[in-house]
Amino acid sequence: MTGLETVLAGLWLMLPTLIPNSAAVLFGGGPPIDLGKSWRGRRILGDGKTWRGFFGGSFAGMAFGLVQIGVTEDLGVTDTWGFGSMPWSVVVVICLAFGAMIGDSIGSFIKRRLGFERGHKAPGLDQFNFVIGAFIVVLIFQPLWFAKHYIEGDGIYALVVFLIVVPILHRISNIIGYKLGKKDVPW
Repeated sequence: MTGLETVLAGLWLMLPTLIPNSAAVLFGGGPPIDLGKSWRGRRILGDGKTWRGFFGGSFAGMAFGLVQIGVTEDLGVTDTWGFGSMPWSVVVVICLAFGAMIGDSIGSFIKRRLGFERGHKAPGLDQFNFVIGAFIVVLIFQPLWFAKHYIEGDGIYALVVFLIVVPILHRISNIIGYKLGKKDVPW
């Protein structure tokens, strides 16, 4: 693969990480994950992190990833544009999708500890919490897959481009969510 193809494949493979955060807004509502509890005088996560949002976002990312698995298998490009062979490809998709939502929840936990209220801007943390969560979970369960696609050879370029694109996509999706009335703030 050329460097450009590696970068494009790297972006394609991270879609199960990007989708959950946006989908959680659509599925959200209902009881908060922290059940309204506080820790050290502050809410643990806040009302914005709900079970429906967590699982709805995770399952949306997984569903999209499963479609990607089918497409790459049909095209015979599972080694380069895919998540690998079955059943490990499903494990990667689950790690990316649930890892994104775990990272998003940890980001909210950190914001509460810093005294930030729901909707308060936290540059860097807001844009990368879900990415870091996905990376950590996939590194725990599928480190060789991550190394193959994002560290070895031109994979590092895919990782760098992804990290540059994430804040832009995050901002665009938040503006859309705000205009649809699904978010209180456009960030």
